[in-house]
Amino acid sequence: MSSGNKIFDMMEKYLLGPMSKVASWRIVRSIMAAGMASIPFVIVGSMFLVFNVLPETFTFLEGFFNETVFRVSDLYMLANKASMGLLALYFGLVVGYEYTRIYAEEEELNVSPISGALLSMFALFMTIPQIVIEDGSMTLVNQINEDTAIIHGWEMVEDGVSRLGASGIFSAIIMAVLAVQLYRLCVKRNWVIKMPESVPSGVANAFTALIPAFIVAIAVLLINGILVAFGTDIFKVIALPFGFVVNLTSSWLGIMVIYFLIHALWIVGIHGANIIYQGFLFPIVMSNLQSNADGANIPFAGEFQNAFVVIGGSGATLGLVVFIAFLARSKQLKVLGKAAVVPGIFNINEPLIFGLPIVYNPFLAIPFFVAPMATASIAYWTIELNLVQPIIAMMPWPTPAGAGAFISTGGDYMAILVALICVVVAFLIWLPFIKMYDNKLVVQEEGGESVL
Repeated sequence: MSSGNKIFDMMEKYLLGPMSKVASWRIVRSIMAAGMASIPFVIVGSMFLVFNVLPETFTFLEGFFNETVFRVSDLYMLANKASMGLLALYFGLVVGYEYTRIYAEEEELNVSPISGALLSMFALFMTIPQIVIEDGSMTLVNQINEDTAIIHGWEMVEDGVSRLGASGIFSAIIMAVLAVQLYRLCVKRNWVIKMPESVPSGVANAFTALIPAFIVAIAVLLINGILVAFGTDIFKVIALPFGFVVNLTSSWLGIMVIYFLIHALWIVGIHGANIIYQGFLFPIVMSNLQSNADGANIPFAGEFQNAFVVIGGSGATLGLVVFIAFLARSKQLKVLGKAAVVPGIFNINEPLIFGLPIVYNPFLAIPFFVAPMATASIAYWTIELNLVQPIIAMMPWPTPAGAGAFISTGGDYMAILVALICVVVAFLIWLPFIKMYDNKLVVQEEGGESVL
């Protein structure tokens, strides 16, 4: 046990401490808020996309859909275009709002979250049009051919304006940070127009944001103008480093690192999925989700983790909770299992993590790490090798095993089978450890001393 304690001490020192600090950063908290706020719209938009591809799975419906439903597909698919097609806008607005709100509360600044959101959107929209230098003048791009439709700088794709979709999320975040920081600087330096106290707060906030809006405009236009002179623009420059990160998370090794870190945080009592997935990776899985909807084959997209990897909750514990609820010999485990089995079906397993406990338990830490890394490998390679369709739709994360995989992949029966295989494989990894842990508890309950 002493060696186990040393490992936990190292994890607390080198992982828990730094990651806790990162999670407390204002921008990380703002991105997490943006991810959570966008989920309802992404799920609703995804459901219309799934509806649109149903005849690909249920082929007997194809003729009926062609004669009826697909006649109004352009209408109902507006719900998808207004969600997935505008993800950058959702992120920019919410990050700007939350980032400003946090500064207003924690630094007691007289900044308006609404103004912060609008300044962020203002900055983002200035990065959308494409500009080039022709004959010594900066000119909005106009290019229309079979593959491209750029009108007055605005590139149009099937989902709408290309740079407002998932590919623009990172630009939206960076522009929100820039806009809010300039807004904050102006307020702290009193570079604002102050109105009498008798003026309504809404009017006062509008005038307070006037000078910051000028400064945001000048800063963004100046940066973009310099970059255009070098043959690029803000959007393309921001896309480069984030594109590299996206490529890393699309590799098997990258996914292994992700799930190791998520569970390393959980094992020391920190919600790893919230910090790693919601705080850092959500914009990436949304971008990958849109790419898959457009024809790509990226495993790590949408609710990949709840559809295949952590079925039952972090640690992939669905089989485990069923075992301890109905087959465990220990009274303690039986009571815990029966209390946790229903939440476990819906991918909620905090009762197990803190009740077994798994947290700070060196014995159960082994399967807690290994099981999700095994299920992630199975899911990754079955999608990578085209045995299962890639994830094209966002599902609610508590969707039970099999159903979530089926919905996420647009109705692929093989996804159900792979999800169930993941449940079985994870359980087989847990089985020897939970049986030995069960025996230990039985000995303790009978008044003996455990050998573990």
